[in-house]
Amino acid sequence: MKPDESFLPVAVVTGGARGIGLAMGRWFLENGYRVVLVDIDAGTLAQAAGALDRSGHVLAIHCDVSDPKQVQAAVEKVEAVFGRIDALVNNAGVAVFKPLAETTFEEWRYVMATNLDGVFLCTQACAPVMQKTGGGSIVNIASISGLRASTLRSAYGTSKAALIHLTKQQAVELGNVGIRVNAIAPGPVETEMARLVHSAAIRRDYHDAIPLNRYGTTEEIASVAGFLCSETASYVNGQVLAVDGGFDAAGVGLPTLRKPVEI
Repeated sequence: MKPDESFLPVAVVTGGARGIGLAMGRWFLENGYRVVLVDIDAGTLAQAAGALDRSGHVLAIHCDVSDPKQVQAAVEKVEAVFGRIDALVNNAGVAVFKPLAETTFEEWRYVMATNLDGVFLCTQACAPVMQKTGGGSIVNIASISGLRASTLRSAYGTSKAALIHLTKQQAVELGNVGIRVNAIAPGPVETEMARLVHSAAIRRDYHDAIPLNRYGTTEEIASVAGFLCSETASYVNGQVLAVDGGFDAAGVGLPTLRKPVEI
């Protein structure tokens, strides 16, 4: 790092090797931040960081966010290399989609360990570093599944619902020291995983249920996270923003009744 770059803000993005996390890393870079990409997939992480790197502005850290020692070591490395943390996006997440009766306790704990414990650990480790430079912003990536129940999501949906409440707890406590905490609840997003596991029938059902009749893009989620981390959102704290094309607002509305209306 060059001496005159120490003032540049630093954003830490977990699950930053691909998809939404990688799009967020790109957004922060394009908006003047130095970026730390954290991921458990070392190979993909190295490729992502190599593709984004701009004169030492990207730091890649291999880390399992559910491991307290690894998280603490990662944050200590960020502080040693960049000297500060201004934004944290808790994006790392895993999913097990099974019926409730078929979900094992090991699978339940696997989901909770990353989606909930990981956010707790990363926030707890980053907040003291943020305080040293006057505060910052944290964005937790929840899910529309944390706002409305759905089949096959007993572990995933519950972890995201708990994350939404954890966000409010964090906002109430950390707001007192200048750290804002908010959550984004994405609806279906165009990612490699979605393209692999969502059949044509599933995609049609989602399109029917979403008023905008499409999936979101990773860039759309990233831009909202960027807004929440920016000074433009300086009075936004403890909120959950569904970025879902109207999916949650549609509730139980029947798709067959939701046809274009001439105005």
